[in-house]
Amino acid sequence: MSEKTFVAVAKLDEVPAGGKKVVDVNGTSVIVVNSKDKIFAVRNLCSHAYETLECGRVRAGWISCPVHGARFDLETGNPMNPPATMPIDTYEVRIEGDTIEVAV
Repeated sequence: MSEKTFVAVAKLDEVPAGGKKVVDVNGTSVIVVNSKDKIFAVRNLCSHAYETLECGRVRAGWISCPVHGARFDLETGNPMNPPATMPIDTYEVRIEGDTIEVAV
């Protein structure tokens, strides 16, 4: 299995608590989210209607799709309510100093 490659995407202070930032990681649109004192990274694409999630609300550990209101767990990517039935992609995150790195 190949070694995961982490890409620096943002500084910690660019993603304050409850905040999010859309970044490009090797051509994939990813949202970095700060929720529940943790940094998460998920694909910027709803699994239901393939709309972007960047305008969605972030609350305690989830992000919602602004189009149909489906919510996704930021940790697992699993849908929490209809109309979504498929999970969204999640990515491994690590913090190096004050830099957020994501493996896609």
